[in-house]
Amino acid sequence: MKHFIGPTNPMRGQFEAKAGYAARHFSWSFEAGVGTLTLNRPERKNPLTFDSYAELRDLFQALKFANDVKVVVVTGAGGNFCSGGDVHEIIGPLTKMTMPELLEFTRMTGDLIKTLRNCPQPIIGAIDGICAGAGAMMALACDLRYGTPTTRTAFLFTRVGLAGADMGACALLPRVIGQGRASELLFSGRAMTAQEGLAWGFFNALHESDALLSAATAMARELAAGPTFAHAMTKTMLQQEWAMTIEQAVEAEAQAQAICMQTQDFRRAYEAFAAKQKPVFGGD
Repeated sequence: MKHFIGPTNPMRGQFEAKAGYAARHFSWSFEAGVGTLTLNRPERKNPLTFDSYAELRDLFQALKFANDVKVVVVTGAGGNFCSGGDVHEIIGPLTKMTMPELLEFTRMTGDLIKTLRNCPQPIIGAIDGICAGAGAMMALACDLRYGTPTTRTAFLFTRVGLAGADMGACALLPRVIGQGRASELLFSGRAMTAQEGLAWGFFNALHESDALLSAATAMARELAAGPTFAHAMTKTMLQQEWAMTIEQAVEAEAQAQAICMQTQDFRRAYEAFAAKQKPVFGGD
């Protein structure tokens, strides 16, 4: 059996996820609170492998402990985002696995989405060209998404004989673009155009390819300069309130906001306002 659960130590991840992190299956850079993760197999449109799935999962798990990383930008090299699971390195071997091995794999891919959603940092997707399969799910799991006019996003699981229900697609996609639109994409496996993605709320904005990463990075730096503890609270509430009634959500936000009111950033914002200055947040 091929095992997908790595030996990552969370405290070791605390160090590795920061500026000195040396990725094996993608590129990682860090500057001024912003980590940039680049899927970097451009000759194959940046597909994922068993090992890259696991390393991505472990990185986003470790980011829970990386206090200096305020925001993450996820992008792809060579004019494409990600073509999904590598046909020869993943799909072929999957046809020869036993049921326990298959379940271990599908749970591991789902864990990648969970770690993207559960890490405290806002994640911004800079998505150009092909964005398909597991790549589309990674994009969907981002908090903000910027595309280009040529971006094509396809949840193409049915095209390889699988259900559209993969890695949380049936939960996440309807919440972003609506039940009917999500149903069409997940049943048909067709590519959503960039213009559809923008109109339906999948993309926050479209930029030309040569301006995409700079636009995403500019937003990341803006968020990194903000009250990052409060941003993490916002992300947590956006995630947790899906399963709450309105009454529960209002109470949860009352508690969350009371916690944020105890931070130094809240005090800094008031003092800056009183002094007619722009606040300088510290994330505490």
